[in-house]
Amino acid sequence: MTTSQELFGDQHVQRYIETDGEEGYAWRNGTKILLLFTTGRKSGEERANALIFEPDGDDYLIVASKGGAPAPPAWFLNLEADPDAVEVQVKGDRFKAHARTATPEEKPRMWQKMTEAWPDYDNYQERTDRQIPVVVLERA
Repeated sequence: MTTSQELFGDQHVQRYIETDGEEGYAWRNGTKILLLFTTGRKSGEERANALIFEPDGDDYLIVASKGGAPAPPAWFLNLEADPDAVEVQVKGDRFKAHARTATPEEKPRMWQKMTEAWPDYDNYQERTDRQIPVVVLERA
């Protein structure tokens, strides 16, 4: 049996959905996970990703790091293509959301909040010339 801390990728998404986050919400090193549902900008199909998040007031913050790869994750490109074709699931609560990139004024505070949750984000930023965005998910 896979523990919640070992969940990753599609298996993580599947177990999270099946259990309303009972498995998959609490993850490695005390992080919390939400599910992000986007519409593929090329396929038009729903895509789901399990992502580390932190609440920020009524909003949720996620980081488009892709481990510091030179290109952003596909889910981020889907959000850029249609920032309103977004759903978020936190535990058993699934809702429509609007996605936007943190402004230059907001990002330092939000980045610090996210690196407190997952310190490797700083390492990921060092690996790439790309400015890794913080994404703000606002309940629609």
